[in-house]
Amino acid sequence: MRSDIVPGSVFPNYELSDHTAARRTLSELQGGDPLVLVLGRGGYCPRDRRQAEGLAQLHREMEVGYCRLVTITTDNLLETNEYRSGVGAHWPFLSDPRRVVQQDLDIAEYTDPAHNPMIPYVIVMEPGLIVYKVYNGYWFFERPTVEELRQDMRAVTMKCRPDWDITTPELRAAWQTGRKELFYPYGKTRAQTLREQE
Repeated sequence: MRSDIVPGSVFPNYELSDHTAARRTLSELQGGDPLVLVLGRGGYCPRDRRQAEGLAQLHREMEVGYCRLVTITTDNLLETNEYRSGVGAHWPFLSDPRRVVQQDLDIAEYTDPAHNPMIPYVIVMEPGLIVYKVYNGYWFFERPTVEELRQDMRAVTMKCRPDWDITTPELRAAWQTGRKELFYPYGKTRAQTLREQE
């Protein structure tokens, strides 16, 4: 991994095709929410598939917790769709068969020249693509567990949500004086936030 991808840095805002062939940027997919980005080998890898199956359960919690999940692999569009459907995923999968991310981040898995995948990583990000934590997943047990990611989402959400503790007298007073911009969805309508999640 490039030496500048460390906690506190801004992750590159890659633009790739999603599983529907629409071009999407990471910042668009993140919106104003915490993000877990999975950089994987692809659907051929049993370790990636098992990880994605676990993430399918966590994703249900992330949705109600206003957090995002994105997977990027070097699979082509057909393989991306097969992988996503095969594990029952409902979050965006991005296809990078040209290996833009792999080359830019210097994460070519040189031990597998037949597939030429990325070394698997999981990057947890605060809003604004700010790196919070980086997990190397070359070995399966280097990858974060669902519980570790849940704890990361708690820590990031606590940092980025001004209304994390609504029991404070200051927040109660702000609500009573109509300062709704301090409370989720922070000056947006619910309809706007729902559209952003698509």
